[in-house]
Amino acid sequence: MVRRVFYSFHYEPDSWRAGQVRGMGVIEGNAPVSDNDWEAVTRGGDAAIQEWIEEQMSGKSCVVVLIGTNTASRKWVKYEIRKAWHEGKGVLGVYVHNLKDSNGNQAAKGANPFDAVPREGTNMMLSSVVEAYDPPFTISKYVYNYIKENLADWVERAIARRAAL
Repeated sequence: MVRRVFYSFHYEPDSWRAGQVRGMGVIEGNAPVSDNDWEAVTRGGDAAIQEWIEEQMSGKSCVVVLIGTNTASRKWVKYEIRKAWHEGKGVLGVYVHNLKDSNGNQAAKGANPFDAVPREGTNMMLSSVVEAYDPPFTISKYVYNYIKENLADWVERAIARRAAL
């Protein structure tokens, strides 16, 4: 079964890294949005952004949060995580800080965004039940290959785990 996922990430610093993950072709994901399109959406305010997220998440079975340096602090990433969890979708994180950006630079590892999102009906954070995978390499091509080799399995695990809770 081909899974369709929604990729959540901090747009400005990590869009190049997100493009690498999307381009792996392992999982069908939401289409990349151009800078101009995203600016048009954001000019519409919070309601327009929520509507865009709703449209993009529709029909997806899992949300993959691509974790960069400041991803955990982003308002819309937290919103996407809460929305996905509330809708019963699988949720997982993948650290992408060691993938090179368009300038050939890597970034500092960011915090786990699931540490900042409470699990509904409990006093626990989602990090207690949602996996955040950190590739055990620092060389970008090894990080890329590790993600490519494992992403489909991680998505299946996240969907199964969510269904069991």
